[in-house]
Amino acid sequence: MRLFYALLLQFLVLGAPQAAENAPVTLPLPVEAYGSLPDLGRFEMTPDGSKLAYVMNNQGELTLVIYDLEQRKQQMVAKGDNKEVFLNYFVWANDEDLLISIKDIKYVRGVRFAVTRLFRYSINDEKKLMPVLRTQPGDNEPQFQDNIISLLPDEPEEILMALDYTVVNQPAVYRVNIKSKKRRLIERPRSNVHGWIADEQGKVRIAIGRDETTQFYDLLGDDGRTRLFEFEVFSPETVTIKGFDLDPDVLYFTALHEGRDALFRLRLSDPKREWELVYADDTYDVAGSLVYSSVSGKVAGFTHSNAPDSRVYWDKDLSKLQRSLAAAIPDAFNSILDMSRDGNSYLLYSESKKDSGSYFIGNRKAGSLDYIGSRYPQVDEAHMHETRQISFKAKDGLVIEGYLTLPSNVTANKPMPTIILPHGGPHARDYDGFDYWSQWFAEQGYLVLQPNFRGSSGYGYAFEMAALQQWGKAMQDDLQDAANYLIAEGLADEKRICAVGASYGGYAALMAVVKHPQTFKCAAGFGSVTDLELLVSRSRAFTNHKVVKAQLGSDSDALEASSPISHAEKLSRPVLLIHGGDDEVVNVTHSRDMASALKGAGKDVQYIELEHGDHHLSHQAHRLKTLSAIKAFLDKQLLL
Repeated sequence: MRLFYALLLQFLVLGAPQAAENAPVTLPLPVEAYGSLPDLGRFEMTPDGSKLAYVMNNQGELTLVIYDLEQRKQQMVAKGDNKEVFLNYFVWANDEDLLISIKDIKYVRGVRFAVTRLFRYSINDEKKLMPVLRTQPGDNEPQFQDNIISLLPDEPEEILMALDYTVVNQPAVYRVNIKSKKRRLIERPRSNVHGWIADEQGKVRIAIGRDETTQFYDLLGDDGRTRLFEFEVFSPETVTIKGFDLDPDVLYFTALHEGRDALFRLRLSDPKREWELVYADDTYDVAGSLVYSSVSGKVAGFTHSNAPDSRVYWDKDLSKLQRSLAAAIPDAFNSILDMSRDGNSYLLYSESKKDSGSYFIGNRKAGSLDYIGSRYPQVDEAHMHETRQISFKAKDGLVIEGYLTLPSNVTANKPMPTIILPHGGPHARDYDGFDYWSQWFAEQGYLVLQPNFRGSSGYGYAFEMAALQQWGKAMQDDLQDAANYLIAEGLADEKRICAVGASYGGYAALMAVVKHPQTFKCAAGFGSVTDLELLVSRSRAFTNHKVVKAQLGSDSDALEASSPISHAEKLSRPVLLIHGGDDEVVNVTHSRDMASALKGAGKDVQYIELEHGDHHLSHQAHRLKTLSAIKAFLDKQLLL
């Protein structure tokens, strides 16, 4: 493989961190190596394959760059800090125009809130950011103005957008010219409709809505709307539409098959609308996205976490390319991110147990695969920590899967200080792959287990639904069983185990020291839920209030009993709380009130509030501060 010198040169000029040649290896690496935002990523290729758009990180300042592969020239397009300005997403409308969603933080009468706007950057014309939309007399000013429904393949200067200009939270669909800013109404707003799906030709075909807890998909036709799917949220009848094939009569979706989500398709013109099973997995849900051929425009396969390279292809050409990449970069996760319309040029992301994540550009005619750069360049093979997939049985016999990351100083028959790291959600899951939290803590000498406790997604309907109105119960006990498993295996030091997590994971960490203080010696939570009654009551201001009640319940006594804040008086273990001051997912009140309750009860608590921080540690300085604070806390509790 040839080194892609021209592209790497810009990283050096702009000060991206690089390991010096022949520099002595020092352990452990600093927090910046793992905790900084990725050095580069989010690549998008023009349809003709001549240019790349991507984001580059220079000490926390993110720059959107366009790189001309033929002329070896770059253009700086926009900058963001993920605190006041966010580069949400970007996509090529055609070979010249890049559409960019930018989120800004605004202040109105002292209230801080986010707005999104869509901009166009033309590489041949203005070479500056131009707004795609303009407000017209009588318009409501939408808070979010970046929802693209279709890029309209036959109209390179026009797109379809969903915008609530007339009724708040009820978007209509408009056809927008990205250069003239003219717009034309395509679909008016409908009651309870919050989203739209277009087919591959750019025709709006499906309305997505919810009436309290009833979700529906309506098919649009010349004779009006017909109900395609309808189901209660969290019910076994749940259907998730994935998209249309090039043939607008063929629709793909996931639904339950023998207890797990599988991929189906149907022909809309079929009077019976019979479902055809496309792919099912005996072990895991199929929950990925469709993959389209850039050459034919047809659905070529789909993403699936349990498949080799997380891809299942039925397109012979893409399948052949995937096999070639597996031979070129063996024992790695190789994902084709983008491809030119002629199928010759492509973008590749590769990750393995030796590589934290690298990008390549391939040319099939030349048979070349050129290295672009790494997401975490300081984390080389010597600093990648082994991650193993493990499983254990909970008290009731349920098998729980998880991922164990080992520090470098593993010694036989010498139990290690251990972190149980539950994920957020809880309707989510952890995967095998580079995780900057677990890798950073393993670098500090900690054994880290990420358990996919009951309630996690991906393991079938019954497994995931075990989270409904069960916070703090059996799904919480799974964390203690995870710790007991590691102790029984001789891996964890039973006197040095702490729980750490973010969002729901932070809730679970706090409940770990409430319910099982004999097992967990401390808890650290970022953006943690601490008061379930508060969570339910605050949801009343939003359209998903009844969904939240269905998820958590409405029994005040039960919610109180399962809230960490209700147990502040009896909590006997040290606690670290960190929260973003502008968290829009879990309000900062949760951690403020929990810290106040613990301090009032004379408990050992430390509280850190990140000024204008969000729920996702998007700002680099906040990530570094959070990881450093948790390390210092853990070192004090488990090592000193």
